[in-house]
Amino acid sequence: MSAPLATAELASAIATGALSAREALDDCMQRIVASDARINAFTGHTLARARQEADAVDAMRSRGETLPALAGVPYAVKNLFDVQGEVTLAGSKINRAHAPAAQDAFLVTQMRRAGAVLVGMLNMDEYAYGFTTENSHFGATRNPHNTLCTAGGSSGGSGAAVAAGQVPIALASDTNGSIRVPASFCGVWGLKPTFGRLSRRGSYPFVHSIDHLGPLADSVQGLALAYDALQGPDALDPACHAQRLQPVGASTKQGVQKLRIARLAGYFEEFATPAATQAAATAASALNARATTLWPDASLARAAAFITTASEGGRLHLADLRTQLQDFEPLSVDRFIAGALQPAAWYLRAQQFRRVYRERVLQLFEDWDVLIAPATPLSAPALGAQWLDINGRQYPCRPAIGLLSQPISYSGCPVVTAPLWPTGTAGMPIGVQLITAPWREDLALRAAQALQDAGVAHLQPVPL
Repeated sequence: MSAPLATAELASAIATGALSAREALDDCMQRIVASDARINAFTGHTLARARQEADAVDAMRSRGETLPALAGVPYAVKNLFDVQGEVTLAGSKINRAHAPAAQDAFLVTQMRRAGAVLVGMLNMDEYAYGFTTENSHFGATRNPHNTLCTAGGSSGGSGAAVAAGQVPIALASDTNGSIRVPASFCGVWGLKPTFGRLSRRGSYPFVHSIDHLGPLADSVQGLALAYDALQGPDALDPACHAQRLQPVGASTKQGVQKLRIARLAGYFEEFATPAATQAAATAASALNARATTLWPDASLARAAAFITTASEGGRLHLADLRTQLQDFEPLSVDRFIAGALQPAAWYLRAQQFRRVYRERVLQLFEDWDVLIAPATPLSAPALGAQWLDINGRQYPCRPAIGLLSQPISYSGCPVVTAPLWPTGTAGMPIGVQLITAPWREDLALRAAQALQDAGVAHLQPVPL
């Protein structure tokens, strides 16, 4: 089976009639059938719906109508997005008993308006509380580049599906790194937008004050097309800032010559292995970024993010913890219990710190437009790993995976993760975070495009 067309090329082929949307769907399903027994990215398919959506695109083209930007492009969603007629699992055994969703999530509706074709739902850590997608209810998702390794989490199914060429775009969530970690481990492009940029309505929550939604894709162009499609006003998500619409598709080609770019040192070197540091240095060199700078209060921000995550997550599931404790994922239940028991004073203190912290972060962007840092401390660890070795020190595997992503999440700043392939990782990728000031996703995508154009960052096809 030949390599799949990248998002932009696929959309163009469908728009010109070189390929029908139904043919694109059939090819997509063949890839899923050929690879998913090995990878376990999907928890369900929406084939009947997909055929209807593909046929609608083909009918539009036959009538001579102008097709929307993603017409006929297949995609899938993390199974915490509402899909009409499907149960929103959120990786949980408990949620299996829930009624099917009455309507699509806001972002699923946006993708449909853009002509994209939904093919199914993707595996994740239960209730998004994890970094490895080792789900005892639905099985572990495996990394397409080495099936003995994790695909990352909590959006592991999303990262694996794009890396394996099953779909060119997948939607996911990111609270503490759940887009960036799978993008890093699976070698795909990911976008965690500014907090409040995209509506979260119709997605199963984890931590309301930190949850972000966004896309993973096979290319920068695919990421930008998805991001443009997903934007839109939604008064029913009070965190969604409708006035901040920002189409970016054309802006990615503007170059980075006038951008002030630096690499993050200090904390982001201390908790990065040599391969991760090499990836960041390679990206910095390609972007002509010779300076380094420090991210303010990174360790404190990670601690505050832990407190906020545990507290909000624990309180959200308190009723089920009291009545269905045995049905929770063993890898996360203790953390949910501990979070529910946290003193309220800790949570309030973390939120008070967050306001000061954000002000300090914003000051950093008075001097810089784009900041570069590794997305994960290392490449994907083995499934079942309990400990990580980071520069000679041992850390618990699952929480340590988020060492470099959590401080950024807590600021709400947007990040594009670019896939690099440093030496010393046995052919496995490590992603690099391209971080910008709030509402400046366009700058992060410009830097990502420059890395892709230079051949420094790219998706590595996985043979089926």
